[in-house]
Amino acid sequence: MLETRNLSPTDVSSMFKHWMTVSALTMMALAGPVAAQTQTTEETTGTTPPQLDLGTPEGPQLGERYAREESGDWTIACIKTEAETDPCSMLQLLQDDQGNTLGEISIFRLAGGGQAVAGGTIVVPLETLLTAQVVISVDDGQGKRYNYSFCSPMGCVAQIGFTEADIDAFKRGKEARVIIVPAPAPDQRVELNMSLVGFTAGFDKTDELEAN
Repeated sequence: MLETRNLSPTDVSSMFKHWMTVSALTMMALAGPVAAQTQTTEETTGTTPPQLDLGTPEGPQLGERYAREESGDWTIACIKTEAETDPCSMLQLLQDDQGNTLGEISIFRLAGGGQAVAGGTIVVPLETLLTAQVVISVDDGQGKRYNYSFCSPMGCVAQIGFTEADIDAFKRGKEARVIIVPAPAPDQRVELNMSLVGFTAGFDKTDELEAN
């Protein structure tokens, strides 16, 4: 049986470094236009006429994810599309008991009348032991195991389905736990907090997507 306990600062740092790297790359990407603008300004100090900025529309750009509103501890996150209404899902960052952000979960409703009435995507660090699967439990209830689907430079992803009973448990519960096993310490488990405050109201605001 796996032991559930707090990881040492070294172990947490190993898993947390991926998210810090992503943040750093994001900051570098955001700084790119500034650097380009500085270079353009320097180039225009001679006889070349300055390049005019034609501007961009305010708000999220096509394909970008943006926060539409908050529902308790959940964010209603949408993807900007060309459609009249953007598709939205519930999003929450997952933290351990020390406040380290080690993952995220998004949940959306599913149409089609199948066993799964909702879908979910969980993203965790690359340093996660995939064979141990990811476990979700509500309050003191029995947990359910889910397989990981794939890994990318952003992390390892589990694409899962929730039954009506799962969603009802989320609506009744106070807090859920997302449990992962770190590859550097396979005899331990990392418990990530998933607040259920605002879940019911937020779930009703998500869009129904067609199940594959």
